[in-house]
Amino acid sequence: MVSWGKLERRHDARFYLPHFVRLEEKVRLRTNRKLRDFCLAMASGATPKAEEKELYYSDNPETGIPFIRVQNLNMNGDLDTNDVKLINESTHNGMLARSHVQENDLLVKITGVGRMAVSSVPPVSFVGNINQHIARAKTRSRLESRALAAFLNTDIGEALATRRATGGTRPALDYPALRSIPIIYNEAILSVLDNGNSRRKVALDKAGALLASIDDYLLSELGIVLPAELENTIGNRMFRTNAHELGGWRFDPLFHSFKLWHAIEASPTPSGHLGTYCRLAKTGFAAGGDMQLHDDDGIIQIRPTNIGADRQLKFDRNVYLDRSILTQRPTDVLNRREVLFNNTNSQEQVGKTSFFDIEGPFVCSNHITRILTNEAVLVPEYLTAVLNTYQRLKVFYSICTNWNNQSGVNVDLLRKLAIPVPSVEKQQLIAGEISKIFDQANSLRQEANAELDKAKAEIEAILLGDAA
Repeated sequence: MVSWGKLERRHDARFYLPHFVRLEEKVRLRTNRKLRDFCLAMASGATPKAEEKELYYSDNPETGIPFIRVQNLNMNGDLDTNDVKLINESTHNGMLARSHVQENDLLVKITGVGRMAVSSVPPVSFVGNINQHIARAKTRSRLESRALAAFLNTDIGEALATRRATGGTRPALDYPALRSIPIIYNEAILSVLDNGNSRRKVALDKAGALLASIDDYLLSELGIVLPAELENTIGNRMFRTNAHELGGWRFDPLFHSFKLWHAIEASPTPSGHLGTYCRLAKTGFAAGGDMQLHDDDGIIQIRPTNIGADRQLKFDRNVYLDRSILTQRPTDVLNRREVLFNNTNSQEQVGKTSFFDIEGPFVCSNHITRILTNEAVLVPEYLTAVLNTYQRLKVFYSICTNWNNQSGVNVDLLRKLAIPVPSVEKQQLIAGEISKIFDQANSLRQEANAELDKAKAEIEAILLGDAA
């Protein structure tokens, strides 16, 4: 129950949930400032049509302009520029001229599922652009932007933003709602955040180094020696091949330029086509918006977004389908110990692979190929490692076919894929060692997250006056 005198512009019940009201009252005892008091200007961008990629996007890292999306925002306040799309200069200065991003700007997530108001500040000398799911705020200084991002990334800032969001399945903050977020401004919290981020980075770097060692370990165990990288010259990029080696079906040079196959043939490990060792190789099915549920009381349909950068399954952003799918499509229900291969994505991401060994019913999308091996000859954990090494070595980048800004490897091509197949005992040994590496890396990442959580708790105590 809310008295009439306490009603604000919003009349929806969720806005007045007691835990939101209590938090905001506590925050307002500490400040009367709102985000609007810090913003000199605000804008959001747009997403150019993928169907007209050649008009808007760029593949040239020298001339392309970084195009920032929600996944590039970080709760530690730093913008992740490692995996960004690129747009061309004409798009940057034409269609997206109003949403230019520079080094001192504050970038805030305003649309999408998950945590609201995730905020980041670009690195020094940065020039880029944003899509429509991000708001860019011009502030008085880089220091001010960083302090605002630090506050918005706390659980306090997230709760205040979530309170103001509208929409059901896709929450959003419009500009008035975003500007109305109360802000406890305190630059002292930046030193706490920086110290926490430094400790976190040390742990994450150790975890990253462990994961990066997997490919070298696997190739070494198999006796596969990769050919030396040639200098990137026009002469070295030109080569000849015989007509009978074309196979009668692929004529693109990228496909025939890849040399891993020669290294596999020269290794002491026997090899064969993947299809020879599979009991099942089948893609999932498409499920449009009309099939998706608006809550989480259903069956998760695993999609490429459920395969993390480390190739482990993650379930922070899920699509749910009605449970009737279990009786309507019983053959599409995943079996434990299947290998899930991302068959369609951007050219760089095709081939991300994860091992599925989870209790309960799951299905997968048509962008995932399910592989069930004959475990008497091919261990699925080992196959997962091989396919991920192939992906990182750009095997699938070289052999996939491309269309409409998407690339893919179909089931027929996947079955023809040459893979090294040592003894089952050797496969189990390799899979076990790689599992240990993942366990060590996951432990380090938990340590890294604990460092950030510790810093956030200290920051929130400072902001609300609870610090000793």
